[in-house]
Amino acid sequence: MLLLLASTSPYRRDLLRRLRLPFDTAKPEVDETPLPEEEPADLAGRLALAKARAGAALAPGAWAIGSDQVAELDGAPLGKPGGRERALAQLAAMSGQAVRFHTAVALAGPAGEALHAIDLTTVRFRDLDAAEIGRYVDAEQPFDCAGSFKAEALGIALFESIHSHDPTALVGLPLIATARLLRQAGFQVP
Repeated sequence: MLLLLASTSPYRRDLLRRLRLPFDTAKPEVDETPLPEEEPADLAGRLALAKARAGAALAPGAWAIGSDQVAELDGAPLGKPGGRERALAQLAAMSGQAVRFHTAVALAGPAGEALHAIDLTTVRFRDLDAAEIGRYVDAEQPFDCAGSFKAEALGIALFESIHSHDPTALVGLPLIATARLLRQAGFQVP
């Protein structure tokens, strides 16, 4: 069975490698604009499914994995910062707060079938001052990460706690759910 990761994210690629299945990667062309009044969890789920379906269309006969993560602070979605100033502002806003991360995964098959799951991770940030936020951002430059941090690296020092059913979800691909979906589709994991 052929498997495609419909993502160019190095974080998702590295996570999927843990399952020791051969796969290719491709960039899905998906408009990630939120729909009016769309909830963060719904946005993550819709985009994961759209990416999986776009990936399956790129590789006929293959199963395609799509994933998306949307951070939520006080009901509002937080995107990837893209640059230093926005990363500083995001981390300052999250200081002392609980932030919810909705990480969705979808698996689209060659006959149009689709499976999906979503993980909710809640991160409680420590009270952070401007100097430590600046040191962190300059050290890791987390500009391509929802929430402006890398939990798998130095970003872990910003937290009081993490609550999740799947520790890999916060990095960008919930492997517990991914493995379950792959088994449902007929892949042998492990």
